[in-house]
Formats: sequence, C-alpha cells, structure tokens
Amino acid sequence: MLFLQGLGIGIAIAAPVGVIGILCIQRTLNQGRWVGFVSGMGAATADGLYGSIAGLGLSAIADTLMTQSHWLMLLGGLFLCGLGVTTFRQTPPRPDAARNTEPKLPLAKAYISVLLLTLTNPLTIFSFLGVFSGLGLGQTNGGPMEAIALVSGVFLGSALWWLTLSSGVYYLSHYFKPGWLLWLNRASGIGIAAFGVVALQQFIQQLSVSSNA
Repeated sequence: MLFLQGLGIGIAIAAPVGVIGILCIQRTLNQGRWVGFVSGMGAATADGLYGSIAGLGLSAIADTLMTQSHWLMLLGGLFLCGLGVTTFRQTPPRPDAARNTEPKLPLAKAYISVLLLTLTNPLTIFSFLGVFSGLGLGQTNGGPMEAIALVSGVFLGSALWWLTLSSGVYYLSHYFKPGWLLWLNRASGIGIAAFGVVALQQFIQQLSVSSNA
C-alpha cells in the first residue's frame, strides 16, 4: 500500500509542467529520447532523495534545507539563467536528426545537470513535506521496510513519468518542422531563464526580510 501511495506521489509531483518538463521536452527533441529520459532520471533521483528526507522523518536535514532555502534559490536561479541562455542559443538539428544520430550532450552531463537543478529547488522538499504531512505518511512507524517501500514508490513514479514524457515526445518528433525546433529552443530558453529570474527575486526578498528582522 505504501509503495502504491509513493508511486502516486512521485507521478503527481513530477507531472506538472515546469522547468524540468520544458528541459526534458527540449532535450528529447534536440538530442534524442535517451538524453531526455536520463535528464528526467536526474529529477527522479532528487525526488527520491527529498522523498527519503520527508518520508523517513529526517527533521534535522529538512530544517537545515528550509533554513538555507534562500541560498538554494540563489544557486538555482543562477543555474537556471545560465541554462536558459545556453538553451536559447542552441542550434536545433533536423526534426528527425535526434532519432538517427548520437547525442551531442553526454548522458552523464544530462543527468547531473538536472539532478543539481532539482536539488537546488527548495520547493521540491517543501512539496514532499506538505504531501507526506497531509497524508500522514511522514515519520513512518512501520519500520525501515515500509519507509523503503514508500521512497521506492516515489522514485519509480517519478521515473515512470519521465519515461512516458520522453518516449511520447520522441515518437511525435517527426511531426515537427525545422523552424519549430528553433522557436522551441528560444521559447524554452526564455521560459527557463524566467524561472531563474523568479528564483533570484525570491532570494532577494528573503534576504531583505532576514536583514530587517
């Protein structure tokens, strides 16, 4: 039962289209299905880590993350702005090129970049803490096996979503015209950078509140 609940939580947290979803779609169309999927797995790994903190009741770690959330926003915001500029300037291949050629982006780099990007987003841990608390799943009393089942469900649910998204986009990629990919890169770059600007604004606001306290 806990595994199925974790599976649903993993899908529910991963599914809303945000910066990671935009990046996964953009990379799938430009680099191929595996780059898109491995990018998503970076997010799934971060979801599993944060799910472990929330599900196992590691309050000390959670409190530290919440206390230092403004610095995570700073790092994440700078990372997003840089990634947005890089994505905006990226030259797309032909619509079918990503299906037939080796990806230019190494899989390890695709994975690590999204892992770090998700880990520097404090909203991820807040989401898990809120969901687990609301469902009464935090600090599981059934023992380590139940906690492992819950966290495993979260990880696999998130991974299942990214596999579904990258595969779906991959199989629809032949419908894209050359000009569409160029505008997709530009729109994705602007969208990713916009998330970064918002994160930096939140950092400035939190810093201002802290200095006035």
